Amino acid sequence: MPLAPAQWQKALTGDSLAPVYLLAGEELLVLEAADALRAQAKRLGYTEREVLEVEQRFDWDDLARAAAGMSLFATRRLIDLRLPTGRPGVDGAKAINEFCADPPPDVTLLITAMEWSSKHDGAWSKKLDAAGTMVVFNAPRPNEWAAWIASRLASRGLSATPDAAALLAERVEGNLLAAAQEVDKLVVLRAGDNSRIDADAMENLVADSARYDVFKLADAALAGEGARALRILAGLHAEGDELIALMGWLVNQLQLALRLANASDLAAQARAERLWPAREQLFRKALRRAPREHWLACLARAARIDRIAKGREQGEPWREAERLIAAIAEPRAARALA
Repeated sequence: MPLAPAQWQKALTGDSLAPVYLLAGEELLVLEAADALRAQAKRLGYTEREVLEVEQRFDWDDLARAAAGMSLFATRRLIDLRLPTGRPGVDGAKAINEFCADPPPDVTLLITAMEWSSKHDGAWSKKLDAAGTMVVFNAPRPNEWAAWIASRLASRGLSATPDAAALLAERVEGNLLAAAQEVDKLVVLRAGDNSRIDADAMENLVADSARYDVFKLADAALAGEGARALRILAGLHAEGDELIALMGWLVNQLQLALRLANASDLAAQARAERLWPAREQLFRKALRRAPREHWLACLARAARIDRIAKGREQGEPWREAERLIAAIAEPRAARALA
C-alpha cells in the first residue's frame, strides 16, 4: 500500500534508503518531499546523483544505463528521474519494472510525478510500491486545511491557535501555493516574535495590506514592472511605513537572486530554496536581465540605504530606495547605483 504523506518524514529516518521511490501529486508537496529525500541521501553517503528528465523523445534505455553504470568514487548513487506527467508509457513502465525486479546495490531510484490520479495508477506503480516506497501527496481536504496550516507554521518555528489557523485557511480558499506563500510571509513578519499567534493577531497580519505591499513591491521589481513597483514604494512612504522594516524582505529577495545567479544548476538551486514554479520563473526572468554582478551591486546599495536610514551615512533614504527599485526592475537604470 502507498505510504501516507503523514508518515513520510518518519520513513526518512534510519541508515538506509529503499531501492526505489515514487513521489507523486501536488507539485509543491512533491518538490518538498523530494528535497527531504535528497538531503537524507546526502547524509547517508549518496554523493553522486544523476538527473534524468523524461521528455517527449526520452530514451528509456538511459535508465538502465544509469543503473548499470559504475560509481566514479565507489559511493552510493541516486538516480533522480523526473516524470512530470506521471505516465511512463509502455517502454517506461517496462524499464521501471526491470529496475524494481533487480535494483543494483548502492543505487536508489527517485521518481517524481507532478500529475497523479487513480487513472495514473497501473501495474508498474504497483510493482514499484512492492519493491520500494510510493507516496501520493494530495492537497488537504476542506476540513484538513486548518491543521495543515498549523503544522506548516510549526515546521517554520511559529505557533498559532486553532482559530488563527482556521482564519488563514479561510483566506487562502484551498489554494496550496497561496497558503505556502502566506506562511512564508508570516515567518518574515513575525521574525523574533515567539509568542503564539491568536485570531486577533492573525487578522491584523492578513488584513493589513500595507504590510503585505512590501511583498508586492519586491515581486513587481523582480518582474521588471518598474512603474508599478515605484507606485507601491510611494504608497508605502505616504502611509508612513518604516523603510528599515520594508528593506528586510527586499534584501532577502536580493540575496536569493544572488544565490540563484551563483548556482551552476539554477533548477536544482530553486528546488533547494523551495521555490514553487511561478516564483522560479519570476527569478529566471530577472536573472536573464542582469548578471550576478548586478545583484551584488543592488545588495551593496541596500546596505547603504540601511546605513542612511539609521543615520550612519548622509543621504535621503527613500530617494535611494527609488533608485534601487528602478535598478532591480530595469538593470539599464543601474547607473542610478553610481
